[in-house]
Amino acid sequence: MASIRRTLSPAFRDRPYLNGVGSPFSVQSPSPKLLSSSRYSPPFPSAILAFTVTIRRFIAGVIFHRPNRKGQQWRRVFYRCLLFFFLGFLLGLLPFGHVDDDEEIRGRSFNFDIKPSHVNVQFDNDNTDRVVKRREDLVVDVSLGVVESRGELVPRKQLIIVTPTYNRALQAYFLNRLGQLLRLVPPPLLWIVVENKAASFETAEILRKSSVMYRHLVCSNNLTSAKDRGVYQRNTALEHIERHTLDGIVYFADDDNIYSLDLFDRLRDISRFGTWPVAMLAQSKNKAILEGPVCNGTQVIGWHTNEKSKRLRRFHVDMSGFAFNSTILWDPKRWHRPTYVPIRQLDTVKEGFQETSFIEQVVEDERQMEGMPTGCSKVMNWHLHLQAHSPVYPKGWQLQKNLDIVLPIK
Repeated sequence: MASIRRTLSPAFRDRPYLNGVGSPFSVQSPSPKLLSSSRYSPPFPSAILAFTVTIRRFIAGVIFHRPNRKGQQWRRVFYRCLLFFFLGFLLGLLPFGHVDDDEEIRGRSFNFDIKPSHVNVQFDNDNTDRVVKRREDLVVDVSLGVVESRGELVPRKQLIIVTPTYNRALQAYFLNRLGQLLRLVPPPLLWIVVENKAASFETAEILRKSSVMYRHLVCSNNLTSAKDRGVYQRNTALEHIERHTLDGIVYFADDDNIYSLDLFDRLRDISRFGTWPVAMLAQSKNKAILEGPVCNGTQVIGWHTNEKSKRLRRFHVDMSGFAFNSTILWDPKRWHRPTYVPIRQLDTVKEGFQETSFIEQVVEDERQMEGMPTGCSKVMNWHLHLQAHSPVYPKGWQLQKNLDIVLPIK
């Protein structure tokens, strides 16, 4: 039986078929000629195209697809909620509106940039000494304890102020006055106060109210037969500094002396040993004398002295007229010390020779000293020997009896 083959008419090419070929929504494959040609390249990678088609089908199925069964309705609701939640999350990440005010507030609250303080430079008359004064009104400058040097922030040297004290009539006045002065010195500063036998509650209360970082020590030595009780108290502080390897500039500041604030600013310029002239009253209390170095610039070339009994001293310096680096006490290799004997003040020497005997352990001669300020032409502290030997009030400060005329209170 003969078979008849029937060709497809070109008029029916737009008719849809069951297999989807030729439908308007189908993607036609490229012709073999284009595939075989080396110049052909698909407009998008196949992976991206397949991902796009999958996302499109998923969205169309979630939004426009009608479930055939009642059990599939909850899936449709779940997928819709998940889709809109994802879209809302992406929209929340996008920046909208004007946020300059918030950024300004955030910048003020969390700004850690350290700005250098204003520098006010003044020159002396001889144009040889330049004095630089810095404003310490910036909170970050004071709290961090740093200064600017050649564009870099350098931490300040710590000042270790040693003050021996004992019970007497004006002890509270002297300690309060010195504490208020140290409160004005920029940190870091450590105030070491040494008492005899036991730490008194009154002294501890004064130290707490001073708002200065302090350490309250007690000298356990028997000072009844001591020539100078301050020698043992200062040695107690030196032992504490050496034991705890405190780094800074050590200065012996008695509580009855008078100090200028400029002195503590210049102490941080000391590298090894610094000295300066001190004004004081003579033993007769009728004239003022000057004791300390004579300088050519910062080089010590001589000494001021006025008392014949002290002309045999090697260094004519008052106890409050010098300061030194604390590493000399516990780091002898750094300063090439010949012996490892602890540096202490001596009570066996004559009165007035404690200063020179101590300095001879720290430096060899004047070449290792630094005169302050330049030329040693400024007095920065005074030793006036103003002391009340009796704990009672002076005569005339108390009324032994009532006045002759008493006015009644109406």
